[in-house]
Amino acid sequence: MKSVIASRTVLHPFNSVLLVVSVALFHVNLFFVMIGGIVAGLFGGKFFCRWICPMGWLMEKMMPQDSAQKAAHLYQYYKLGCPIAWGSGIANRFSLFRINRDESSCVSCGVCDSVCYIASLKPEHSIYKKGSIDASKTYNCSKCLACIGACPKDSLSIGFPGKGLTEK
Repeated sequence: MKSVIASRTVLHPFNSVLLVVSVALFHVNLFFVMIGGIVAGLFGGKFFCRWICPMGWLMEKMMPQDSAQKAAHLYQYYKLGCPIAWGSGIANRFSLFRINRDESSCVSCGVCDSVCYIASLKPEHSIYKKGSIDASKTYNCSKCLACIGACPKDSLSIGFPGKGLTEK
């Protein structure tokens, strides 16, 4: 899983080009793209923005790489007019695949929060802190899975909520 997450920056432009080609050359109706993105959000949450969306890829390329907060603010602007972002963002709360935390192996190091743009923008949001708002279930979480990729103890995973795991 970590290798897939690490290759997201290659997969995202590839998926974006496939989507643009599908719409431009094969005349796939944007309505079907929108409905497909929202329905896919029921399974994986708001992953469309960071894994498939051409506008998401362009915005990500325009982001300054030196500041997570500047990047997160810039990244949020294009989502205001996107119906796929609206629908899949709402689905983040109850999507089939969730970010799970294994409490027995988590050492509360905070690395996950340091790479999460939601947690960096809003201190009341966290992936690991008890009593905080779960950053992975917020409307804005784009399921980039940087938190899972950065976890040094492999305490975070994506999947069905499981026994012995905390939905986080």
